[in-house]
Amino acid sequence: MVTISLCMIVKNEEEVLDRCLNPIKDVIDEIIIVDTGSDDKTKEIAAKYTNKIFDFTWIDDFSAARNVSFDKTTMEYIMWLDADDVFLEEDINKLKKLKENLDTSINYATMIYNLDFDELGNVKLSNRRVRLVKKENNYKWCGVVHEYIDIRKDKNSINSDVCVTHKKLKPSGERNIEIYRKKMKEGEEFSPRDYHCYANELAYRKYYKEAIEGYEKFLDLEWSLRDKITACSSLADCYFAIKDIEKAKMTSLRSFLYGTPRAEQCCKLGFYFFTENNLDSSVYWYKAALELEKPDESWELINDACWSWLPHLQLSLCYMKSGDYELAKQHNEKVKEIRPNDKTVALNEGLIEKLIKLRKDKE
Repeated sequence: MVTISLCMIVKNEEEVLDRCLNPIKDVIDEIIIVDTGSDDKTKEIAAKYTNKIFDFTWIDDFSAARNVSFDKTTMEYIMWLDADDVFLEEDINKLKKLKENLDTSINYATMIYNLDFDELGNVKLSNRRVRLVKKENNYKWCGVVHEYIDIRKDKNSINSDVCVTHKKLKPSGERNIEIYRKKMKEGEEFSPRDYHCYANELAYRKYYKEAIEGYEKFLDLEWSLRDKITACSSLADCYFAIKDIEKAKMTSLRSFLYGTPRAEQCCKLGFYFFTENNLDSSVYWYKAALELEKPDESWELINDACWSWLPHLQLSLCYMKSGDYELAKQHNEKVKEIRPNDKTVALNEGLIEKLIKLRKDKE
């Protein structure tokens, strides 16, 4: 069985730190906490789980803090978490099995990161992240914000079935944007990834025009096709937000230049045409989404709804508007099979029956 150090950087995490550490305290062999300036009870809570708590003077650089945490480890492998991440019970068991069975020739392991959930508790957004790395390889974090572990030279890895669940309680405000703007003002060179991540921050805060500039800049640079697909999706959202539907459509189609079509883009195109009452085109793209096979090992953000029930729901609406109530009913039933407790399904069911009755009464 391998040994694992857990590394975390924290600041004012008294509300969530217990929730994060308590479930895994008996699975992990060492816990390293790097505190970047807490003035609450964070360090007091951390002390219940470890005596390896280190202060770090914040320098607007997440990688610098994470690299310090990695340097403090003494176990064979290093795992990292944020304070608002948790392991659910089933994933604790999966983590135990991974630890027991991990081949020591493995350089790193990825885990699924469940980022968001819908109102029924189903996973809404997820992707894969490098989560466990071999200490002797001396991996380093890169990037001042939205940092990542540089694993490009090593190929011997596994994609585990372990999931980390993100349960954010409080927003980060404009901290990340301020770091990027400071970097830009000081004349520091942006990498393509910096442009992408900065644009994401701007889009999230609804600075759409600035975000559009950032995404367009990023797409003109050499970088991974995977990230370009993701950027196209976010850029299309920005164009739609400023009511430029034509550019939103073209940007969604642009993503096909970088890889095979994805259900997320097909659903976006279906929605754009639906808003224009172009039902034939809307139906085409929602049907296209249903024909695609969901990737098993995706590093990109996956919107699970687009790969399962959402195209059926939207097709039901399209067919209701076009008067094909039988097809509307069929697709609504498909949604019901996947989401039996979805109130929208019941509402649509009632509406379709009313429309069918009205048609019969007219006949």
